Amino acid sequence: MRIAIFGGSFNPVHTGHALMASEVAKSGIADEVWMMVSPQNPLKSDSSLMPEGDRLKLVKLVAEECEGVRASDFEFGLPRPSYTYNTLCRLREHYPEHDFKILIGSDNWHLFDRWRDSERIISEFGVIIYQRPDDKVEGPFPEGVTLLENLPMMLISSTYIREQMDQGKDIRFLVPDVVYKELQRCSEV
Repeated sequence: MRIAIFGGSFNPVHTGHALMASEVAKSGIADEVWMMVSPQNPLKSDSSLMPEGDRLKLVKLVAEECEGVRASDFEFGLPRPSYTYNTLCRLREHYPEHDFKILIGSDNWHLFDRWRDSERIISEFGVIIYQRPDDKVEGPFPEGVTLLENLPMMLISSTYIREQMDQGKDIRFLVPDVVYKELQRCSEV
């Protein structure tokens, strides 16, 4: 199978993440999208991360609602911080029957040259770029890089959602309903 690895902190997973994973799964560019919760992004030093188990639980709730989308804790068993190339190599070892590419938003494409082994990621695996409404990118792209255009887009971020939560504001329409209900349940405990 062709698997698109959609990695992220998902702190918390939001409607934009769910839309992106679902649309890529439906697009035919991949047979499945694996939403891979990253324990620690090496390019972020955010100390406000929800516990990884909580983030994974929320991603699982979203994946259950999206056909062709799976939640993954694969990086939980890898050395930290998580480097995408290392993760992809380990995935290839564990699942030699699958072909892996990474799925990133266009905002990450601008930083991609800062990723460890970025050229090897492109040449050995490939990159799928999902065009974001606030961050358009244009080619030409190297061989192995695919830009997805004309798919639904949302301008939303986990940072904004956390800020809204910290201020006690309603996030009901920013996260999938299953995530909202779980966050509400957790805040009542």
